[in-house]
Amino acid sequence: MNRKITYIAGLVCLVILLAHACKKDGAGNTGTIPLPQPVTLQLPAGFPDPVYDFTQNPLTKEGIALGRYLFYDYRLSADSTISCGFCHQQFAGFGHFDHPLSHGVLGRQGSRTVPGIFNMIYMKAFMWDGGVNNLEIQPLTPLTDPNEMGVDLKELLKKMQGDPNYRKMFLAAFGTEEVTSQRMFRAITQFVATMVSGNSKYDSVINKVGGATFSAEEQAGYNVFQLKCAACHKEPLFTDQTYRSNGLPINVLQDVGRMRITNNTADYIKFKVPTLRNVLKSQPYMHDGRFYDIYQVFDFYDHGVVVTATTDPLVKNGISLTDAEKRQLYFFLNTLTDYTLLQNPAFSEVPIQ
Repeated sequence: MNRKITYIAGLVCLVILLAHACKKDGAGNTGTIPLPQPVTLQLPAGFPDPVYDFTQNPLTKEGIALGRYLFYDYRLSADSTISCGFCHQQFAGFGHFDHPLSHGVLGRQGSRTVPGIFNMIYMKAFMWDGGVNNLEIQPLTPLTDPNEMGVDLKELLKKMQGDPNYRKMFLAAFGTEEVTSQRMFRAITQFVATMVSGNSKYDSVINKVGGATFSAEEQAGYNVFQLKCAACHKEPLFTDQTYRSNGLPINVLQDVGRMRITNNTADYIKFKVPTLRNVLKSQPYMHDGRFYDIYQVFDFYDHGVVVTATTDPLVKNGISLTDAEKRQLYFFLNTLTDYTLLQNPAFSEVPIQ
């Protein structure tokens, strides 16, 4: 009898183990589904702790792969012409190199330039006006904006659910084939979260890696930067994440900046201070892309600032820059270029099946 009980107990344990090892996917197929492989993100020395909470969306190899696939899939737009990667180009610091304003479906045009989207895990809010404060929700805006990707989210999810390759990738990343907006946004977030820029020459010098040093002109430019730019473009992220009016005249599009979000006149034509990392690879500049060359930016701060009621006190008198200082600043800003980010094949476009 004892042997029989032991035998039955053994069978029960075996059934339980098989039940855990074999799951049904969304199509009702039963088979062994490998657990997603965890990924540990290597963060740069000297950086602050990430703002993004990874506990609710831990990085996995399969989640990142799905996010990368989504990022470069043109079919996510209404007319299958625009992907996230169309606007956020890797070689341009995940901004858009040749368009002052964002381009969208049906030949439409947005009202602002495309911001770079690296180091997003350190940001408190997103977009030029801070209108989104959750990294997982940020993709919703470009996906549904009629001047960007212009897609109906419900129809998009239905289309993706009907795609065998997407079902396979969602199964690998999340355990079932079900396609939901939360899973889609979390996968994109996982991919974007890996876009960390902290491996420039500047970082090597600051962290004393491999005996790296600034040249004489780079060091002089760093001195100019610390004296005249660092109050807003704080190291190591090279932004203080505030919203400021820097003296740009309001453009013909009448973009009122952060005031559109807060309805507070004190925020009139205030925009988020952009990072200067990879700045020489991410022209055009300013929220509306009005400057194509970094020297135009230098000239603007030197003698182009227009004072309004909300112009930031730090720039209302301009920022005096000699020709020598402009040249030195250029050389320093070049040390902020992170070729590891710009050339990493892990971030490059993937073929869409």
